[in-house]
Amino acid sequence: MNETFLNGRTAVVTGATRGIGFAIARALADAGARVAICGRTQDSVDQAVMRLTNEPRRKVVGKAADVRASPDVQALFEWVDSETGGPDILVNNAGVGIMKSTVELTVEDWQKTIETNLSGAFYCSREALGRMRKRGGGYIINIGSLAGKSAFARGAAYNASKFGMNGLTEAMMLDHRYDNVRVTHIMPGSVDTEFSGGSAKSDWKIAPEDIGEIVLMLLRMPERTLVSQVEVRPAKPGK
Repeated sequence: MNETFLNGRTAVVTGATRGIGFAIARALADAGARVAICGRTQDSVDQAVMRLTNEPRRKVVGKAADVRASPDVQALFEWVDSETGGPDILVNNAGVGIMKSTVELTVEDWQKTIETNLSGAFYCSREALGRMRKRGGGYIINIGSLAGKSAFARGAAYNASKFGMNGLTEAMMLDHRYDNVRVTHIMPGSVDTEFSGGSAKSDWKIAPEDIGEIVLMLLRMPERTLVSQVEVRPAKPGK
């Protein structure tokens, strides 16, 4: 297998300063892509870029952007244009989880969750799609959750955002398949990150690196074939 099969291609990964996003950015860079990452603060982005580029072969740049803010997203993609020439791959990974019962959720909790997890994916995809159409095609991968299929207590805002990601991703795929833009929804279960409270006792969980491998698997697929949805579960969940 060609380990640098993404040479000459640019990937944008949101929420890539840690966890799943960081692992995806590293996998893409190791496969030869030039990777542009974003996070909410420039300091966290700079630290992630420094960690990712400890291997000289990796080509990673970064810029702070709040995906909840459409002007921030527009500025991010204009910067990607100037730094790399434009995106070929977008991974919408940025997300937050505020777990409270419905009555306990504040308006701010609701807005932060929906705007980050769902509106942010829309803003980024909208910017990327126009560019990909002009470039002759591309690939958008949305990182959702199995919480987008099965609701759980204290997850009203989170579930709503992830159920919404299902609809957004499927409609986007149908809208743009004839623009040579493939769209896939990855829906992980429990992943061993700070987001899910990772600890030494959670070795049964999915590793972030496993999601990075799934992203590469999708990108290796022939262009005639689309894996539209991937459900990912721990093989042996904790009892």
